[in-house]
Amino acid sequence: MADKTKQLLFSDFPPVSTQEWMDRITADLKGADFEKKLVWRTNEGFNVRPFYRSEDLDSLNYLESQPGEFPYVRGNNAKSNKWFVRQDIKVTDVKVANEKALTLLTKGVDSLGFIIEDKDIITEANIEALLKNILSDDVEINFSACCGNSLLVQAVVAVLEKMNRNLTEVKGSINFDPIGDLTVKGKACCEMSKAIDSVKELVEATSNLPQFKTIAVNAKHYNNAGSSVAQELAFGLAMGNEYLAQLSEKGLSINEAAANIKFNFGVGGNYFMEIAKLRAGRMLWAKIVEAYQPTGVEVCKMHVHSETSEWNKTIFDPNVNMLRTQTEAMSATLGGTQSLTVQPYDSLFKDSDDFSERIARNQQLLLKEESHFEKIVDPSAGSYYIENLTDSVAEQAWSLFVQVEEKGGYLAALKEGFIQGLVKETADKRRKAIATRRENLLGTNQYPNTGEIVTPKIDFSKLEKVCTSCDGDKEIEPIVTFRAADEFEALRLATEKAAKRPKVFMLTYGHLAMRLARAQFSGNFFGCAGYEIVDNLGFKTVEEGVEAAKAAGADIVVLCSSDDEYAEAAPKAFELLGDTPLVIAGAPACADDLKAKGITHFVNVRSNVLETLQGFNKMILE
Repeated sequence: MADKTKQLLFSDFPPVSTQEWMDRITADLKGADFEKKLVWRTNEGFNVRPFYRSEDLDSLNYLESQPGEFPYVRGNNAKSNKWFVRQDIKVTDVKVANEKALTLLTKGVDSLGFIIEDKDIITEANIEALLKNILSDDVEINFSACCGNSLLVQAVVAVLEKMNRNLTEVKGSINFDPIGDLTVKGKACCEMSKAIDSVKELVEATSNLPQFKTIAVNAKHYNNAGSSVAQELAFGLAMGNEYLAQLSEKGLSINEAAANIKFNFGVGGNYFMEIAKLRAGRMLWAKIVEAYQPTGVEVCKMHVHSETSEWNKTIFDPNVNMLRTQTEAMSATLGGTQSLTVQPYDSLFKDSDDFSERIARNQQLLLKEESHFEKIVDPSAGSYYIENLTDSVAEQAWSLFVQVEEKGGYLAALKEGFIQGLVKETADKRRKAIATRRENLLGTNQYPNTGEIVTPKIDFSKLEKVCTSCDGDKEIEPIVTFRAADEFEALRLATEKAAKRPKVFMLTYGHLAMRLARAQFSGNFFGCAGYEIVDNLGFKTVEEGVEAAKAAGADIVVLCSSDDEYAEAAPKAFELLGDTPLVIAGAPACADDLKAKGITHFVNVRSNVLETLQGFNKMILE
């Protein structure tokens, strides 16, 4: 019956070959280059075509595997896509933290992350108070401490035993990652061999807790340093492999080591690429663990916690952060993460309140309860596009992973500076893309809300993340985490702190369509520095426009007209304005002639927005 229905549905539609599609596209392009117009070159170093077809799946050898089957590209679970909804709690008072945890468990959270920054809090009595009445085996309990992880594990195990918990059902983790600390701080808190000994001790101390992970691989650091998706995955895999190799040398079996590793990935705004990253990651990690010849394939599963990235979040127009975290949450869950933290939209610049935390939780709950994301296993399966992305990301990440291993492993490559160099190269490219608006941050480098004032709302200490736990000379050059919006936000904050807010006057003259379009572009351009924009419908003469600009007290005047009219209008406006800077909106053919007459400021789509505005800030504010 199904075959008959299919025949009826498609009998009137003859098959269309790939060549026929290409012929049609070529005709529609009217001579334009297909590769330049429609093929996207990713930060990962591979091309993405504008369309894919079923024959593009022929070379992918993992497509026959089912969910829950090696190499787990389609997910660790065979029947569902369930994940834990995690919220972190900063612990300064154990009683208060426990009360908050119990409240969160009534609001849809089933994974708790306790962040302990004060080592003195780590006692058995305090951990018992922290975990009071948190008894369900369906709740994850996770801990992150700057130091004292051995004491923390001992206390957690003792408390769980005292509570008569079924230890085989306890789920959770310790965020202990000395290799990750070395990566971002440049110095481990102790010699690496001793740190690995400590990792081994934690594994042995939790041998009766098979679902409790004691080794963290914080690949998210690379995400927050501006790396590519392939770099984050490759270096995360290399970190994990370093732990496997080092712990194996110290006597742990591969089953013991691999079963205790949890990968912590960041999730950025590249929607489909992030889905592909998690799928490719599971496949590659399964192959890596398999090479160690473990007992059984279950231990080859990659256990993943995901966290929305900090890299693309902003302090201006922060409500946009909710849109960013929502798509990131979708990527992580569709990609098959085991747990997820959605950071509150305001967590960058102040202590989050009940509202922002509720929104962050509900973003996941909407995906679970209303969109039913947890019901469908590997919803990406069969998508020609995502399957090819998965394969391409896997290929690029594996190539980079092999390069790291050829240098002697992750630590050797890190000490050589190989890893930092590649990340910096990618981060610099992305910085430039942000500066030139080839990569957009809505509300920051595009379409800013020029009337927004954020200084009174910001806790500036939150923007300065300084860790003093590993003070002293650096052993290696660390990777540098940063946010894409940092430099644009510095411009806006300088404007807010200035004694006088600069005023940019749009001197609109001549051709109606051109002057309006260029005024809109220029207002958006200078608004990124927080300047006051004075727009106008148009002036009959340049003299009238200059007079209005002076009356308005303009600090910058932007002449918005057509290219043909600039040859006469620009020199006239320049002479009349005197010391007030004149900017020409566009890139007219007469630009060289205008420069020869002393007109040096131009803004257009090829401008480096950041550098241009930094120059004006220096000219006007300093």
